[in-house]
Amino acid sequence: MKPPSLLRRMASLPGRVGQRIGLLEHIPDGLPPGAPPPRHTFRWDLDKTYLRTEFDSLADLAKNAIENAADKQAYPGATALLRALRQDGHRICIVSGSPTQMRQVLAAKLALDGVDYDEFVLKNNLKNLLRGRFRALRAQIPYKLPAMLQSRIGAPADAETLFGDDAEADAIIYCLYADLVAGRVSLQDLERVLIASRAYDDDAVRILDLARRVPKHDAVNRLFIHLDRRSAPVGFRHYGPRLVPVFNYFQAALVLYGDRVLSARQVIFVALEMLDSKQYELGHLATSVQDVIRRGRITRETALQLTAEAQEAARSGALSGRSDLPPFEQISEAFRERVRELGPIDRYQLEPSAPLDYVRLVDEEHEHRRVRRKRGH
Repeated sequence: MKPPSLLRRMASLPGRVGQRIGLLEHIPDGLPPGAPPPRHTFRWDLDKTYLRTEFDSLADLAKNAIENAADKQAYPGATALLRALRQDGHRICIVSGSPTQMRQVLAAKLALDGVDYDEFVLKNNLKNLLRGRFRALRAQIPYKLPAMLQSRIGAPADAETLFGDDAEADAIIYCLYADLVAGRVSLQDLERVLIASRAYDDDAVRILDLARRVPKHDAVNRLFIHLDRRSAPVGFRHYGPRLVPVFNYFQAALVLYGDRVLSARQVIFVALEMLDSKQYELGHLATSVQDVIRRGRITRETALQLTAEAQEAARSGALSGRSDLPPFEQISEAFRERVRELGPIDRYQLEPSAPLDYVRLVDEEHEHRRVRRKRGH
């Protein structure tokens, strides 16, 4: 009798053990029976979005593998922002390209930061290796897209906000997901995108099935792309006004305040965390305000309203014990002055964009990655 294959024998392990070693898929539980759907779901990537992570070389990969939770560093303001988003009726879902074997250390890092979440999905590269699916090791669309579709099927929210970065294909994946759940991308068009993304046949069949079953609603209000590689924001203009490239999380907080997702007090807490990191000063934050106004992502009126509400929050104790800062009246006046300094603002970037050609975008992304590999990145 032929002995069972290694893959089959390992697949018989208990579910929790199989998930821990990266053999079995981690399927999010979704909502408990009878639970109301979330009002707002926030989907986050981890590497280069929440965590400072380098993976451009084998040395980087080795360093990431041996780091413990305390070694890993979040971007200034990201922790405060995630905590602020954790409100009643909100759902935090994390989908990361990090391997499943890092679940324990990454979960410990989030716990150290006081970040609570509802779902946490990592990439099952061990299973890909055992099955000889080497294209899947780097592919992001066939991994992240079904993870998000599966999550929405289990807990469909009326509104969603997505956070990614410019290191990989997050802008393409997030816009494709948003257009799928809004019913703007047909299954036939999706199939062409999956062919362009080099998805394996069984993965493509699964993704098409999820796209068919996902609750349809124009739910994705906002997509943030953290510019870890310092990409030029103008390069994302064709994705339309819902996608906002940000250089830091104070800028994301400003836009979310304009979207009425965050309060002025919560924006202050994001700013304070950035100041405490010693990587930012008040002048940097004022310049960040100017930048998002100049790019048409918030209005002058919104910025001035935020300043007034933040000043009121400061009077009520939001800055209690912060003797290291100037009086908030002085801070708010400086911010108001920076807003007044802006000249005429070009509004063309806020015009609705044409439907995206996802096949072309995927082909361009593959070519960009090929060039980067050729250059040794």
